[in-house]
Amino acid sequence: MSALYILVGFSLLAALGFLGAFVWAVRSGQFDDDYTPSVRILFDDTSESTPPSPKKTPNQ
Repeated sequence: MSALYILVGFSLLAALGFLGAFVWAVRSGQFDDDYTPSVRILFDDTSESTPPSPKKTPNQ
């Protein structure tokens, strides 16, 4: 039975830790931009294109 009290106390401390992390994330602006991540997949990546290599024909 005493182990149960220890586990309940530990779980309450863990819950307070997660709550503190959530409050810190909200205050530091982690959740300010909720539109950009949903359309980020639609943005074009800028990549350097290499010139196409000349195609070889069987006669060459």
